[in-house]
Amino acid sequence: MMLLDLTRNEFFMIMACAALIIGVILLIIGVIILVTRVLGGDVKKIAVQTAKLAQKGIAEEVAGLVGNATTLVDSLNGLVKSAAGVGVFLILIGLLMLAAAYGLALQIH
Repeated sequence: MMLLDLTRNEFFMIMACAALIIGVILLIIGVIILVTRVLGGDVKKIAVQTAKLAQKGIAEEVAGLVGNATTLVDSLNGLVKSAAGVGVFLILIGLLMLAAAYGLALQIH
């Protein structure tokens, strides 16, 4: 007798449960990343302060200040896009894992 003497159906059930658990975890993590990183108030506060800084630089004709503020705004946009990309990627992988779990569950007779 082997240590793990599994039948075909038991093996597919274990794999389906594992895929289901991993898929749900990835889905939740992706949603949390989207909500906290992309919609977070910190990025919005920095963007508002940068816009005020750029307006002050334009009013006082300080070209370097405006250029640096523009660079900061571009960096913030890249940060938001990358956080959104990671969140969406995790959600898609989670959904694929859920589909794989469903497909494995269908194989059980």
